[in-house]
This record gives sequence, structure tokens and C-alpha cells, in this order.
Amino acid sequence: QVQVVESGGGLVQPGGSLRLSCAASGRIISISGMGWYRQAPGKQRELVATITSGGRVDYADSVKGRFTISRDNNKKTAYLQMNSLKPEDTAVYYCTTDGRWRDGRVNRPFGSWGQGTQIAVTS
Repeated sequence: QVQVVESGGGLVQPGGSLRLSCAASGRIISISGMGWYRQAPGKQRELVATITSGGRVDYADSVKGRFTISRDNNKKTAYLQMNSLKPEDTAVYYCTTDGRWRDGRVNRPFGSWGQGTQIAVTS
């Protein structure tokens, strides 16, 4: 199977910055999309940003101009640079990715989520 592990969360003051990383591992043949979602207490999980294998990006309106998603295909890793953080950015951030992996002799699609990393923006 494919594993996804996020890192880089923590506590930050309003106006501060954090960089999240998301590393995929396993018998991966190719990765298509990579993305970040977040879930605040009492709220539904929402899209933050996505990036395709070709580098096309998409952002939630609430983070445009403040967050930047990028990826390193060789490292099978996505990043989320978060600047000008606000208290409303406080949430658990999840990484997701999809693509194809090798299951023995079979080439199969996969879609995987990480366990999440907590971001708290507070003074």
C-alpha cells in the first residue's frame, strides 16, 4: 500500500509562518494529485490547496495569497507554505494523494490520506 505522512505542524502566533510537508512512500509507480485539507473543531473537512502532477494549483479562497502549495516529484513530497497565519487557520491539516502503485505484478490505483498534523494559531 501507500503511506502518507505529514510533518511541520505546531503552535504559531498570528501573522507567523509554518511549512508543512507530506511524504508518500510505498511501491508507488506514479503520483497524480497531491493536496491539503483541514478540519477545525466542530467543522467539516475542507479543501485548502491542491496541485496536479503538471504543477497546476488550486486554492481555497480563504488562503489565496497567503498559502503556497508545491511538490517535489522525485521525493514524492508535497509542501504547504503558510504565511500570515490567522487564528481561523487553526485546524488539523491532512495531506492526500492519489496515483498508481505496484501490488505484486498488478498496477493498481491508490488514494491515501495522512493522519494529520495540528496547527494552532494563537497569541
